[in-house]
Amino acid sequence: MKTITFLAAAALALLAGTAAALDVTPYSAPKFAEAKLAGKSVALHFHADWCPTCRAQQKVISALRAEKSLPLTLFIADYDHEPALREKLGVRTQSTLIVYKGKDEKARLAGETDAAKIRAALQAGL
Repeated sequence: MKTITFLAAAALALLAGTAAALDVTPYSAPKFAEAKLAGKSVALHFHADWCPTCRAQQKVISALRAEKSLPLTLFIADYDHEPALREKLGVRTQSTLIVYKGKDEKARLAGETDAAKIRAALQAGL
């Protein structure tokens, strides 16, 4: 439920005209594939509501949304409902963040909650 609240807040901020450079959106296989194919900077965060590390990462991501140095889309994938995607990408734990520039993986973090390290990983995809 907290993920939904987090995403709803992000959507409301966009509708209110306070769009941040870091666009946070629910995972959609077609939209994710389309962005990668177009060569865009994207990230995929495997999140679980029950995970305390994921909740800590969520707070960092919310704070990073205001930074203009992160013009990319962050897709939030529900760890518990995307087993095929996890297997395909070799994700073994929730709280995994994978950053891409187009089709190329540029960074991967698992269990990291340090804002500077998450920011650096996201910037690796620019």
